[in-house]
Order: sequence, then structure tokens, then C-alpha cells
Amino acid sequence: MKFPNSALLFSIAIIVASFILGNAYLNKYKKSGSISVTGLGTTDFSSDLIVWEGSFQSQNIDLKEAFASIEQDKGIIENYLLSRGVNKDEIIFGAVMTDKKMKVRYSQNGNYMGEDFEAYLLRRTVKIESKDIDKIENISREVTELLNKGVNFYSNLPRYYYTKLADLKINLISRATEDAKLRADRISEFSGAELGKLNSAKMGVFQITGQNSNENYSWGGAFNTLDREKTASITMKLNYSVK
Repeated sequence: MKFPNSALLFSIAIIVASFILGNAYLNKYKKSGSISVTGLGTTDFSSDLIVWEGSFQSQNIDLKEAFASIEQDKGIIENYLLSRGVNKDEIIFGAVMTDKKMKVRYSQNGNYMGEDFEAYLLRRTVKIESKDIDKIENISREVTELLNKGVNFYSNLPRYYYTKLADLKINLISRATEDAKLRADRISEFSGAELGKLNSAKMGVFQITGQNSNENYSWGGAFNTLDREKTASITMKLNYSVK
């Protein structure tokens, strides 16, 4: 049996080694990696729901008289709101809350001596939820008219909401994704790489701030209720492979 001579074996070994080393070199310098981009979706919108709250109170040393007084005030407030065009089913009165108003006694030396009962203090809230924002805004500004009717009324600032946030959020996600894809295309185009498949997509925090305000974004998401005109935004982070 004849075996190849040593020169032939050596030549074959060189060829095989050259192929292995050459392939390793090509793989080492073959283009690979990924591109991560962040897109922004933003839009301005107007609130379509207003929530306004206020409170009123009465006090009397006699509990029954205090309750009768606050019930009378409730009737005055309800009639006032109805006269201003508010629908009865939009007016929500809270339960009566009762406290005892106490007066602290001190000695001539300033030492605490105890407390004396002064009167019963009754409080009640009223809330209006309405789509008629202009009307409720005007009422909230002019509600001091109740003071002239003898009602001890305290008004809070209105809060503004949008009832179609789910649809708005979906629209913003689409915008942010489109913006991110455009950025990835531009980066790959100018870098000479070819954009590959989408590896991952991560949505950022949904933010709602007042329009033209200096309100800061929050890591947990801002949710503005003080401004009627708002700006919503969201980010999308996409990661693509490149060839």
C-alpha cells in the first residue's frame, strides 16, 4: 500500500489552513451590530370634561340647628346652579361631615389646661362634572355670588380631563414609532449600513402637560389637570439589526 509523500501532505495542510484562517479573517471584519433610536410622538389637544368642586359649612352650638342651616345652604346652592343652566344630574353633593370645634384653655403661665366645646362644625362638598366647559368655568369664577346669599362657600380650581385618552395614546405610539423608524433609516443610509430586522420596541412614559407651560416631565409620567389646553407626548425606543 502506497502513502502520499510528505511534500503532498504538507501542501494539502497549507491549503486547508489558509482556507480556515481566511474565513476567520472575513468573519472577524464582517459588518455586524445594531442601531438603537428613540422617536417622539406629540400632539396638542383640548380637554372635553371639566370637574369643579366646592365646599360649604355651618356651625352652631346646637347640632340640629347646625344641620338645618347646612341643609338650607344646600338648597340655595342647588337652586343657584340650576338657575345658571347646570343639569341636576351633574350636581353631586357629598355626605355631611361633623366635627366639634374646641377652644384650648391655658393658665396664666401658659400651661395647657384642657379644651372647652364651642360649637358643632358641619361641612359638605358639591361637585359638578360637565362637558360644557365654558359654562362651568364661568360659574366657578362667579360663585362668590353665593356669599351675598349668606352661604359660607369655598371654591376649588376646576380640573380638566380628556375622555378619549386611549385613542390619543394609540395615535401617539404610531407617530413615535414612525419617527423612530425614520431616524433609523437615516442613520443606516449615511453610515453605509443596511437596516435589518426590528429586534425590540420599548414604549416610554406617557406625559400630559399644559400647553406652552414650563411644566417638567416626570419619570412616572406627568398628568396635568389644571390646564384646559394640553400637550401629550410619548417616546418609542426601537432597536434594529444592521448588515
